Amino acid sequence: MSDPEQRRRADRLGSILMRSVVCGVAAAALLVPGRVLGQGGIPGGDDALPPLDIPRLSGPIEIDGIVDDAAWDAIDPLPMTQYEPVFGSDPRERTEVRIGHDDAFLYVSGRMYDSEPDLIRTNTFYRDLYSGDDLLSVLIDSYNDYQTAVWFVTNPAGARNDRTVSNDAVFSGGMPMNSDWNAHWDVVTTQTDEGWFAEFRIPFSTLGFQSRDGEVTMGLILYRFIPRRNERITFPAIEPIWGGLGFAKPSVARRIVLRDVRQSKPIYVTPYTLGGLQQTPVQDEVAGVPIGWHSDSDPTGEVGVDLRYSPTSNLAVDLTVNTDFAQVEADDQQINLTRFPLFFPEKRQFFQERASTFQFNTGGFSNRLFHSRRIGLDAGEIVRIYGGARAVGRIGGMDFGFLDMQTADHAGRSSENMGVLRLRQEVLNPSSAIGAMVTSRLGSSGQDNVALGLDAVLRPVGDEFLTVKWARTFDEQVDEASTAEASLFQARWQRVRDAGISYHAEFIRVGDDFLPRLGFQPRRDFRFYGGSTQYRKLTDAASPLQNWAARLEASQYTRASDGRADSRSIESRFSLEFKGGTEVWFTGASSYESVLNAFPVAGAEVPAGDYWFHEGRLRIQLPRADLLRGSLNASVGSFYDGNRVGLGIEPAWNQSKYLELSAGYEWNRLAFPDRNVYAHAHLGRLKAQLALDTKISFSGLMQYSNVADLTTFNARFRYHIREGTDLWVVYNEGLNTRRDLADQPRLPLSAGRTVMIKYTHAFIW
Repeated sequence: MSDPEQRRRADRLGSILMRSVVCGVAAAALLVPGRVLGQGGIPGGDDALPPLDIPRLSGPIEIDGIVDDAAWDAIDPLPMTQYEPVFGSDPRERTEVRIGHDDAFLYVSGRMYDSEPDLIRTNTFYRDLYSGDDLLSVLIDSYNDYQTAVWFVTNPAGARNDRTVSNDAVFSGGMPMNSDWNAHWDVVTTQTDEGWFAEFRIPFSTLGFQSRDGEVTMGLILYRFIPRRNERITFPAIEPIWGGLGFAKPSVARRIVLRDVRQSKPIYVTPYTLGGLQQTPVQDEVAGVPIGWHSDSDPTGEVGVDLRYSPTSNLAVDLTVNTDFAQVEADDQQINLTRFPLFFPEKRQFFQERASTFQFNTGGFSNRLFHSRRIGLDAGEIVRIYGGARAVGRIGGMDFGFLDMQTADHAGRSSENMGVLRLRQEVLNPSSAIGAMVTSRLGSSGQDNVALGLDAVLRPVGDEFLTVKWARTFDEQVDEASTAEASLFQARWQRVRDAGISYHAEFIRVGDDFLPRLGFQPRRDFRFYGGSTQYRKLTDAASPLQNWAARLEASQYTRASDGRADSRSIESRFSLEFKGGTEVWFTGASSYESVLNAFPVAGAEVPAGDYWFHEGRLRIQLPRADLLRGSLNASVGSFYDGNRVGLGIEPAWNQSKYLELSAGYEWNRLAFPDRNVYAHAHLGRLKAQLALDTKISFSGLMQYSNVADLTTFNARFRYHIREGTDLWVVYNEGLNTRRDLADQPRLPLSAGRTVMIKYTHAFIW
C-alpha cells in the first residue's frame, strides 16, 4: 500500500504512460494511408465483381447426400481458393461446390474428394458442436447488409451446426458469433473411398431477405476445412488480413442474385408440455432456533406454446405463452478475481433470432444497454414469464427490432413488463449506420426504469471507424443530480484490420445515476480513457509461422466524483500463430486499483487502499482440429498487497464420433504474507457429450467450486425427432461440499434437485 507521495508519483507515471500510448495510436493513424469510401464501397470486398447469378434448378433434387442428380451436373462448380495455411495456393484436394435454387429453397452441394479418405475426420454426431471435424460451411448475408450472416455447417456424419454472424465478424463490440441460434434446414451426407459428399436444403423462410423488382441480392461465402492439414479453402478468395473470423466476414462475401424467388409464409406453432419434481432443502426451527433440515418436494406441470410467423420475407414475428427454458444448458461457473459482477451470455432460444439487432454495446466486451438475461432471471433464479412478443426485420436499409415480455412477481418486485425497441438505419455506405434504442422495465413496486440510447457507427475512410454513443436512464428510485449524471457518452476511433498496423482510441463517461435495469453496466461514475496499437506480420509460405504480432494497450478509469484514478492497466503482448494451428501468447501487465471499500475475492479479502501490481501470463492453444486438443493458461505476479499464481487447463478428447470428453481446471493461489492471509481457489469442470446419431444425444456436466462450496450436476437427454419437435429429460442437482458450519445444523448433502421431462412438437402450416 502506497503513501501519499508514492500515490502522486504513481498517478503521474500512469498519466505519462497513458499519453504515450494514445499519442502512439494517433501517430499510427497518420502514417497509415486510407481511401475515402463512397456509397456502397467495401474495401477488401468483392464489390468490384458483378453479382453472380444463381441458377434455378433444371430438375428435381433428392436430398440424399449422394450428389448424383442431373440438375447438379448442369451447374458449374464455384472456384475455391486456399485461405490458410498459405493464401492463394492451390487447394490440395479437389472440391466441387455448387449452388442453385427453386421457388422455396436454396440448395448447396459439395463433393469433397480426398486422396486419403481414411484420414477424413468425423468426430461427432452432436448438434452445434465443433470437434475437429472435416467441414463444409455455407454463410449467407441474406439481407445484403454487409454486417450480418447466417451460417450453416456440417461434417461427414451430417451433424448440423448453425450460427449467426454480426458486426461484420469484428470482436470490438462483443462476441460477433452466436452459436445458440437454431433454424429449420436440412443436410444429408455420405462418405465413400473417394471422399465425402453433402447436400444442403435451406428454406428461404429461414433466411429472410428483401426482393426488389423480382430480384434478391445476398452475400455468399463457402468454405471447406480439412483439419489434419489446418487447410481452409473458400469461395470467394478472401485475404487473411482480418484475423479471428476473417473468413466469415459478410462484407467480403461475393454478392449473388436470385430471380423470381417466391416468399413462403409458414406458420410454426410449437406447444410444449412439461412435468417434473423439484426438491428443495428447508431449515427446521423451534422458537426461531434452527435445529435441522428437511426436504420439500414440489411436483410441477406446465404447458405453453410458441408461435413463429413471417408475414413478409423481411419480417419475423415470435409469440410465446408461459415461456419455459428447462432444457437450456447450465452456465459455466467462473472464479471472480475482481470487485465487479461477472457476465454470463444468453443461451435461451427465444432471444436468438437476429439477436444482433438488439445490440447496444456501452464499452468493453460485456457492457450493454440491453441484456436479455434480465428477463426471466434474477440473480440466477428463474422468474416465470407469462408471455410476450418479438419482431425483427429489415426494411430497405433499416434494421428494426421489438420485444415485449411480461414476468411474474418475484423477490419483492411486482409483475413487470419489459420492453425494447431498436432501430438502426444504414447511412453513407453499408458499413455506416445511425440508430436508437428504448428499453423499459415497468411494474407497480416503485422501481420503474426507462433507458434511451442513440448511436452512430461511421466508416469515413479506408478501414477507419468512428463510433459515437449516448444513453440516458430514468429510474423511479434514483434522485438524479443532473442529466449528465444519468447519462453515458462513448466515442471510439478504430482501424479494423488485423494485418499490419491496427489501433484504437476510446473515451467513455458514465454518470453516477446511470442505471439501465435491463442492461449490464457494473461500473458507474467514471471517465474512461483507453487505447491500443498492434502490428501483425503475415509470413511467407516457407515459414512455419502463420503470423506473429506485438500489441500495446493501456486504459484508465477515473472517478468522476473526485478526479482520482480508480483503475489503470498497461499491457504488452507478443503472439505467435503456427501454420499447424498452435497459438502462443506472452503477456506482461501492470495494473493499478484504488479500492475504497474492502471486498471478498476467492475466500480472502482485499482491504481498502491503493495498489500497483504486476504479472506475467502465458497462454498456449493447441490446434482446435486435433483429436486431443485444448489450452493451457499460466500467470504469476503480485496481486493487490500480496501475490497470485494461477494455472488453467482445458483439454478435450474425442474417443470416437459418438463420445467427446472435455474438462477444465482453474487454480489460483492467493498469498498476502503481511496479513498472514492465504487462499486457494479451485474450479473444476467435467463434461461428457454422447450422440448415437444426429437424433439421440446425451450431455452431462459436473462442476466444482471450493469458493462456493458446491458441486453441481446438469444432465440432459435429447431425442430430436425433427426441428422443433424434441423430447427432453433434464436432471439438475447441487451438492454441498462443506456441510459443517459453526453454530448451525449440519447442511444436507443435496442443495436441491430437479428432474423434468419436456416434450415440444412443432406444427408447420
